[in-house]
Amino acid sequence: MIPLRDTLYTRSVPVVTYFIMGTTLLVFLSQMGMGQLQERFVYVYGLVPAKFTVPEVSRWFSFYNPFLSLFSYMFLHGGFWHFLGNMWFLYLFGDNVEEHLGSLKFLGFYLLCGLFSGLFHLVLNPWSNVPTIGASGAIAGVMGAYFLLYPRAKILTLIPIIIIPWFIEIPAFIFLGIWFLMQFFNAAGSDAASGIAWWAHVGGFVSGMVLLKISANLPAMGADKKIRKAVHRKKTPRVQQVNARAVDHSPDLFGTLEVSSLEALAGTSKMVNIPWGFYNRLYRVTVPPGVKQNTRLRLAGMGKIVSKELRGDLYLRVEIKNDLSDQV
Repeated sequence: MIPLRDTLYTRSVPVVTYFIMGTTLLVFLSQMGMGQLQERFVYVYGLVPAKFTVPEVSRWFSFYNPFLSLFSYMFLHGGFWHFLGNMWFLYLFGDNVEEHLGSLKFLGFYLLCGLFSGLFHLVLNPWSNVPTIGASGAIAGVMGAYFLLYPRAKILTLIPIIIIPWFIEIPAFIFLGIWFLMQFFNAAGSDAASGIAWWAHVGGFVSGMVLLKISANLPAMGADKKIRKAVHRKKTPRVQQVNARAVDHSPDLFGTLEVSSLEALAGTSKMVNIPWGFYNRLYRVTVPPGVKQNTRLRLAGMGKIVSKELRGDLYLRVEIKNDLSDQV
């Protein structure tokens, strides 16, 4: 299963998510330019459990190196696809979790998920001399938080069937639940020499759920409020998905279109994707300037098709959002 996008959007720019992605990219490019020195670099800054437990290994490193590697390992990657896959998952799930937690809390949350993921791997493989690298554990924590926060969100997923691509929207709790079970069963059926730290993924996912619950009891940070205001988006997404519904046996469909207060004042144009039955229909919708909350826009003939002569209409209720007072 390859996730392509989710149906949620954020009202603020995920600056920390982008910062983590940018930092990881710089580290990855530095790795790729090291040539034959890359293997040594990975061993020094990767997570090697034997650094903590085997004196013959630990004596080759400084006292601080093993503890530094508990954080540095999550910024290293073993190849292009390893790096790309991790960053894609972070891009998909990180923005919504960052908006919920706040940027600074999210940075601490991400690093702690990576730390606990690494510790989980270390405890279960204490004598391993194989370096573990990658952001997978930290990102698994982000996915664990997303699992609890947005279980009903839809994940547009590509499922290749031989050579035929199949696109389907899967509820987040099913997609992430399947992902977690795959990690767990792979972990249970493999050993440390498999090349993939499956238990680190499991530990990261569970850590993310636990840390999310703990964060709910922590006070909001004043700096986060300032950052949220600074990165606040002035517009809603250009393309929106409207889950239209029918009422009784009417051929008309009803849905909601979200605009910001600025867009409501000045007017805007949106591309609206309306899945109905087995079809996905994309329409351009013009929102006139000065539109009010709960105004209904009528799209004639864009409802259900009853016959060649009879088509229902589509009614979109305008919901003005994106004000700072609306945010979590």
